[in-house]
Amino acid sequence: MLSPEKRACWQALQRQAITLTPQEKVQGGDMPGDTVRITAPVCRRVEKLLPHLAAKLEEKYGEYIPAKLVIAISGGSGSGKTSGAVALREALAQVGLTGYVLSGDNYPRRVPEHNDEERLAIFRSVGLKALLAAGAYTPERFAALQSLQKAGTDSDPQQCEAYPWLHIYQQGGRAALAGYLGQVAEQDYDALNEVLAQFRAGVPTLWLKRMGRKEWERWYEPKDVADVDVLLLEWTHAGSADLKNADLKVFFNSTPEETRACRVARSRDAGADSPFVTMVLEIEQALLNRRACDADLIQNSDGTMIDTAACAAAQGR
Repeated sequence: MLSPEKRACWQALQRQAITLTPQEKVQGGDMPGDTVRITAPVCRRVEKLLPHLAAKLEEKYGEYIPAKLVIAISGGSGSGKTSGAVALREALAQVGLTGYVLSGDNYPRRVPEHNDEERLAIFRSVGLKALLAAGAYTPERFAALQSLQKAGTDSDPQQCEAYPWLHIYQQGGRAALAGYLGQVAEQDYDALNEVLAQFRAGVPTLWLKRMGRKEWERWYEPKDVADVDVLLLEWTHAGSADLKNADLKVFFNSTPEETRACRVARSRDAGADSPFVTMVLEIEQALLNRRACDADLIQNSDGTMIDTAACAAAQGR
């Protein structure tokens, strides 16, 4: 459990107002070469989050806050998870608590290049099966579909106006993707759960997975966490029920439009505004919205909080 000194640090977080300063090119999470920009809106967002975070910890643990705490921050790609986690790390440092930002993007089963290929293969192969099962497949339609696939527009809903049968293909492919995105077939939850469990148990050194964008860019690095008080996991899927060993789960709410704009602005992926990526983000956002009410705290980009009970009620849960 906490030492008296560390307990005083958490109490300070509850009592005093924290003011954060915008910063350029701050060390982000542990993705290779990851730096972030902490803007004024991000600072204000985290400042508003802090009292709710402290209150939720007090509600959950009282005086018995764990000495090694895991806070999981989830949200859509581009929702501000990384910059928010880094700003939270800076805020914790102001009261004497040491944080480390861990990126869940190091724990998919496939490197991004191959995962993108797998997503597209699932969409297209199951879409074709859906056409066949509906009795809507013909050689002529396949020829048209192949042209759309080569152009990268077979996932574009607007194409259904010219090809009404394409809706069957898209619907089948979307359903298959919904069963893959963020699920155990795509993400290695077991490996990440083990890392979190080791941290909470007080293991002084964690061997953390690193992943680049190519198949040969997989490795492990030791991280000394003996003096780390809070492990801040930032990850799209940190709100999944398959993720264990998180003490608090925070969901950063965002719209698909905000997500897509952020992805395009930072140019992380080629074709960030393509029809297929747009579709993936829509499916992913629907999944995240269903998971949101399972979080301990839900926050909008402007810093306002969403009541988790109201969120659950809106979903009929």
